Amino acid sequence: QVQLVESGGGLVQAGGSLRLSCAFSGSTFSGYTMAWFRQAPGKERAFVAHTLWNSARTDYADSVKGRFTISRDNDKNTVYLQMNNLKPEDTAVYYCAAVGPHYYCSVYACRREDAYDTWGQGTQVTVSS
Repeated sequence: QVQLVESGGGLVQAGGSLRLSCAFSGSTFSGYTMAWFRQAPGKERAFVAHTLWNSARTDYADSVKGRFTISRDNDKNTVYLQMNNLKPEDTAVYYCAAVGPHYYCSVYACRREDAYDTWGQGTQVTVSS
């Protein structure tokens, strides 16, 4: 059974950086498409970024493009979200999600929550102005 554990959240000032980590266990990580979503207070959970299992594609929400970078280390069974130039509107609980093995989704489909069947518990990111 696949399990995901996020870490790295915290409080940071606007303009600062954080790196979130998501540790994967229970299957072969390299075969899984991974994503980050976030849920701000009073809002629905929203797509942030994804990386296909074969690293053939990464994709970002327009609101984070150029500031956030998703990456994966298949040796460490971990996916990362490097967040730079953080803004108060980035404040949210950030969730890691996975689907696999060897699951292909289109750019559009991989932005949807229902593409993923395993979720982490979330990590809080708070950006102060």
